[in-house]
Amino acid sequence: MTRIATRVPDPPVRRLTATLYGYAFLSDLVLLYPVYALLFADTGLSVGQISSLFVIWSAAGILFEVPSGAWADAVSRRLLLRLAPLVTAAAYALWVVVPSYPAFAVGFLLWGAGGALVSGALEALVWTELDQLGAVGRFPRVLGRARTAGVLGVLVSGVLAGPVLAAGGYPAVGVASVFACLLAAAVAARFPEHRPPPTAPVVAGERDPEPPSGGDDADPGWWDTLRAGVTQVRTHPPVRATVLLVAVVAADWGALDEYTPLLALDTGVGAQVVPLLLLLLWAGVTTGGLLAPAGERLSGLGYAALLFVVAGALAGGALIAHPAGFVLLAVAFGAAQLATVLADARLQARITGSSRATVTSLAGMATDVLIIVTYIGYGLVDTAAGNAVAFAVAAGPYLVVALVLVARRRRRAGARGGVAAVGARGPR
Repeated sequence: MTRIATRVPDPPVRRLTATLYGYAFLSDLVLLYPVYALLFADTGLSVGQISSLFVIWSAAGILFEVPSGAWADAVSRRLLLRLAPLVTAAAYALWVVVPSYPAFAVGFLLWGAGGALVSGALEALVWTELDQLGAVGRFPRVLGRARTAGVLGVLVSGVLAGPVLAAGGYPAVGVASVFACLLAAAVAARFPEHRPPPTAPVVAGERDPEPPSGGDDADPGWWDTLRAGVTQVRTHPPVRATVLLVAVVAADWGALDEYTPLLALDTGVGAQVVPLLLLLLWAGVTTGGLLAPAGERLSGLGYAALLFVVAGALAGGALIAHPAGFVLLAVAFGAAQLATVLADARLQARITGSSRATVTSLAGMATDVLIIVTYIGYGLVDTAAGNAVAFAVAAGPYLVVALVLVARRRRRAGARGGVAAVGARGPR
């Protein structure tokens, strides 16, 4: 249960958030981001080979996601946050030292593993520490600002990549990327960590869970932690529903982001204008993250309306087939970022027990699976009808989820109205 403190100790909260924002910024300050596709092409890889690398990347995330979450819960979340940048640094170093398809494939495996180490551990650690400080109500705004810090890291990478590439080629870009990862690992050492008590989640209708076999103070092992997290998602409907919500909301726009350069070219602009249109999208994403404090006040219907905005702006911006459509796409990406942050916060609020990182990783794994499904579906629709139509069709899941939320809200309102009417008539 979340504790409520009468006074929040601001210095510890500031240290936690400053560490988080620095870690998020440095983790995405990777100068290889804007140019790694060029590195692959210059090495002689075909489009098919490059696409296969993206599949390896996504598959690695799915493979390592849940085991790493259970590891974080069983051992140390801070440890995994320190290891993750080191693993990705090894991937970037491998790419520029021995550029070849096998090296790129191994690098994507490492990169996927590094991302998996972070995804469950980071949100679980931040939620637990804010709860420890009596400031858990700040989680949505803190998470939104952390996502914005990551976006700023990507933007700075885009600005610096060109000059560094011109000055020192791919080796210089690789060295800069590795250095940023090493700095991120150093910053991660500043994270506080209070280990949660080794308790299982409490599910409605069940008896209180038994303590671990080693006694009240015994830490559950990796397998017990993994099983507890999976059991919570399987048996606790609110947690299961929110895991699915996080996956759908995060996966769709996360996958569509890869196709925005192609969509920009289809509007008739030259290649030199494409980065400017993409910068507009990232400005929208940044704004969405910063709006998290206002988004906390959204009701269930307000959240559904936010998803309607995402769906309409994505489809409309793509189908306009004009550079001006990227204004609508920026609105869509900003709203999607806000919706993702709010869904993540809702998930953390509903998780109970000591398997927080495991449950969060299950949401990450579901997201990775849906991203691959989106890639496949987008490719099929694009082949038949082009980028704009594929983009518009891909907005459909947001519309479906919004309609489901509205229908569920109406059913609950109807049920409450029926109960009130029975109570007003009284027993016969």
